[in-house]
Amino acid sequence: MIDDLHGRSVVADTHNDLLDAIAHRPVERWVPHFREQWLPQLHAGGVNLQVLPVFIDDVFRPEGALRQTLRMIEAAHRVAEGNPDTVRLCLNGTDIDAALADDRIALVLALESAPGVGEDVELLETLYRLGVRIASLAHFGRTALADGSGEDATGSRLTRAGVAAFAEMERLGMIFDVSHLSAAGVDHVLEMATRPVMATHSSARALRDHHRNLTDAQLKGIADNGGVVCVNFFAPFLHESDFRIERLIDHIEHIAGVMGVRHVGLGPDFVKEVLEDVTPPCCEAQFIEGVPTDQFLPGLEGPAGLPLVTEALRKRGWPDDDIALVLGQNVLDLFRSELTRGSAS
Repeated sequence: MIDDLHGRSVVADTHNDLLDAIAHRPVERWVPHFREQWLPQLHAGGVNLQVLPVFIDDVFRPEGALRQTLRMIEAAHRVAEGNPDTVRLCLNGTDIDAALADDRIALVLALESAPGVGEDVELLETLYRLGVRIASLAHFGRTALADGSGEDATGSRLTRAGVAAFAEMERLGMIFDVSHLSAAGVDHVLEMATRPVMATHSSARALRDHHRNLTDAQLKGIADNGGVVCVNFFAPFLHESDFRIERLIDHIEHIAGVMGVRHVGLGPDFVKEVLEDVTPPCCEAQFIEGVPTDQFLPGLEGPAGLPLVTEALRKRGWPDDDIALVLGQNVLDLFRSELTRGSAS
């Protein structure tokens, strides 16, 4: 049950791979699957601003990456068109405000690692025209644009094409996402940035020394840049073995302490919920970077559990106004200020 604070707050989830789950279905199932499987969970969790990452599975890389990117973007448009009373695909802050005013969920498209772009940086404008408003340049490994965090040992910054892509994103008004980027890549981006960046799903390296997490220096750099870090819920990124919601709150509190509460959001990355939606039941566990995906925070397997975060922050003594900032107001403010171009029908 959603309490009063959670219900009246803007709740923004900046990373849920539900679009991947939808795109696994036949085209005729895209709209009904969202309505039947995902919409009830979003409503149960009080979500009213949802970022939809376009993540391309390895099977499509490299030759089919752009085709699958376009297919997933088309799925997002059809989901919005097929559920006009409940969701709206948004291109800017005005669109988001209009969706919230109509009690619809605001959907924002994001590229995760952009394998469909490669060195053809001009395609970013094409994808911008199709509605993409956030993008990252790498996942765990190496791309034509940058190294992911799994390649930290290379000490690599953005490639020449990656620098051009970053400049193009700033020109377009597309928000740069540093989640998954190598440590040297994050530093490189912060050196170049003239607009705020964000981390859509990253936690604190000071609490869990994992390459997917951000150091305090990086957190401070993003805060100084005016950006927002949205905390990842994936249990193995929060602690080696203690998979309780308290460890998530530890990360939220640490990041708020380093950056200031106005720079923190939520980027759950509900791995278990999405994988169960795309993987038939079988006897073998699924793994990400060698970590079994059955390690999750109880109650936070999917969006319906988000009110537990509000409850846990209250138990820590957080003021209601600060909780509301973390739940989504900070992300909303960033989108209002940065997503300034374009309009949706």
